[in-house]
Amino acid sequence: MKSQLPLDGLLVVSVEQAIAAPFASRQLADLGARVIKVERPAVGDFARAYDHTVRGLASHFVWTNRSKESLTLDLKQREAVDVLRRLIARADVYIHNLAPGAMTRLGFGSAALREAHPRLVICEISGYGASGPYRDKKAYDLLVQSEAGLVSITGTAETPSKVGISVADIAAGMYAFSSILAALVRRGATGAGALLDISMFDALAEWMGYAAYYTGYGGAALPRTGARHAAIAPYGPYTAGDGHVVYLGLQNEREWARFCTDVLDQPGLARDPRFTSNALRVEHHDELEAIIVRAFAGRTAQQVVDRLESSQIANARMNTVHEFLEHPQLAARGKWREVDSPVGPLRALLPPFGFDDIEPRMGGIPALGEHTDRILTELGFEPDTIAGWRKAGIV
Repeated sequence: MKSQLPLDGLLVVSVEQAIAAPFASRQLADLGARVIKVERPAVGDFARAYDHTVRGLASHFVWTNRSKESLTLDLKQREAVDVLRRLIARADVYIHNLAPGAMTRLGFGSAALREAHPRLVICEISGYGASGPYRDKKAYDLLVQSEAGLVSITGTAETPSKVGISVADIAAGMYAFSSILAALVRRGATGAGALLDISMFDALAEWMGYAAYYTGYGGAALPRTGARHAAIAPYGPYTAGDGHVVYLGLQNEREWARFCTDVLDQPGLARDPRFTSNALRVEHHDELEAIIVRAFAGRTAQQVVDRLESSQIANARMNTVHEFLEHPQLAARGKWREVDSPVGPLRALLPPFGFDDIEPRMGGIPALGEHTDRILTELGFEPDTIAGWRKAGIV
């Protein structure tokens, strides 16, 4: 028998767009919270129009918005502001990622909300935080990656590169999600709500920790090394004799000795003074890579992988995204589900929460304003009022 979802009974109201806030609120929905997504009439969350690749829907939107209810409100209209005020009065969690100051101008400043609703968990997500000289600076994922130094250490020596996914948005969404959960646990013990100030820049700054320590104390920035690790060797891609690439990584001297003996057939290499520590192997990486490639030249990639596996050396293939979608590990663990959407059933991955007695909610992706009438009726508004508001563009 499956247990109740952990967040059943909680109401989350989110004035959200793009990725960071929707990703945070979707995970709350995955765990059972009722999430009401507030969108602009007619256009909605601008992420709805990023692309049209998922049978006419946007890939980012499909990923971050399942299991939610869509309510359209023109927050420039007094009546819409009143609706939002009524919703927040009922909410356990209120999230927004509008520009700093935007919600204050609408009458939803954090200080006023905390005074009016002391149990409410308020989560504000922004590019650079609610204070400081960058407070009002526009922030998109690539730009935050650049400001945080991530682009400077990503790519090849010749070409700085952004990370291929929206890593700044994802980092902020994850810290918003985990901070909201922590605030709810504290509220259960003390009755007190919280004000959470989450920024994309702060989140990515935390993820830059290894690079920051390496650079700040080592005196030199991490070099851009493509798929190779800048501080561990051997660790990265190596070409086999059939032209295919094998990725491998070593973590300690025991593995290094095993690699030399069982994979390279060169046990004496483990004692070569150029390679007797990880730091030395990194320093002499080009020489080490030439030795490894020569050793792999007479074997196919599969033969190399077989040797690595038998020696318990970590390795991987470089899958394409198409190959990832058909990965046998996902299939064997039953990770795929179907979710409803305005264009019919779509395949979606279960989130990686790992509970043994529940399955996360995998609800539909809402059409713009799909739940507006129902939510307004719950709040006590009459059908004639709702129809009039719709005609006036208020909802």
